Amino acid sequence: MIIRESAFPRAALIGNPSDGYHGKTIAFVFCNYRAEVTLYETPELELLPARRDSSVFKDMDALSEDVRIYGYYGGIRLMKAAVNRFNRYCKEKGITPAKRNFTMRYSSTIPNRLGLAGSSAIITAAMRALFKFYELSITPAHLANLVLATERDELSIPAGLQDRVAQAYNVPVFMDFDKEYMDVHGIGKYTPLAIPSELKLYVAYRTDLAEGSEILHSRLRDDYESGVPAVLGAMKEWSELTEKTRKAIESGDLGTIPALLNRNFDLRLEVCRTSISAMNRKMVELARSAGASAKFTGSGGAIIGTYEDEAMYQRLSSVCKEHGIEVIKPQIVTHGV
Repeated sequence: MIIRESAFPRAALIGNPSDGYHGKTIAFVFCNYRAEVTLYETPELELLPARRDSSVFKDMDALSEDVRIYGYYGGIRLMKAAVNRFNRYCKEKGITPAKRNFTMRYSSTIPNRLGLAGSSAIITAAMRALFKFYELSITPAHLANLVLATERDELSIPAGLQDRVAQAYNVPVFMDFDKEYMDVHGIGKYTPLAIPSELKLYVAYRTDLAEGSEILHSRLRDDYESGVPAVLGAMKEWSELTEKTRKAIESGDLGTIPALLNRNFDLRLEVCRTSISAMNRKMVELARSAGASAKFTGSGGAIIGTYEDEAMYQRLSSVCKEHGIEVIKPQIVTHGV
């Protein structure tokens, strides 16, 4: 039996980056791109490399280009960490999986290292395949926890739950990471949310920029744990912006949302200015120059926002194309798991 499982890129509509700091966010996944893991039974356990795991290059320029696109780490470490964490999970839960080995390989069309949760997607797809292969089950909320633990504990990647929750649920989700609730239940309060098609959303990303999320999260974590007043205040306001956006979606008051998205980014700029590159700021400025609202989808490299009509979308696409920025209309996944 061949098992194929997928996961999709995530776009944070509002509230980020407060998800790792007991804030509130709304995020969704979209199927314009995907990560896919294939798994089938074999005598030995083997993880097969993909394009981003290559160690053979034509020359030094080719190696440098590969590093620019994929960084220094490929997807094999993600699958290896997922398998290791799955094994640990089974032992912790007193589960004894069947004595079966497998070969696992992955592929991904998700633009890499651009704040679209491409690494999380590979791990999520791998976990789904492992649970299916060993005929085990797990709730979306606890799958998100397991994926986060894989990244945070196995790979030392600073991250929050938002990406993994959206990818685990496969629907837009309002997330409340209230500390007291999480201390008791081990998960946040997750509420599926329907995003109306009347809310015209775009996602744009640079084709010449790749920067991991570790830089922003590491600096923000230091300030948060040090109790920097501006950062603590920002976390509170990001939660308020999320609540306002949720109410606007539910009431149909969509005209108020662009200003909320813009404020989300402007607030980030106030407290994270040194962690935001000039090229990332330029994306937001270009989008706004076309009349669209704009904020990061994650930690940089890609943005999300609203546009009013097709004429504005064409202006947005045109001005962004001149600067090596791809613009798409995200096909929001709504079918759940």
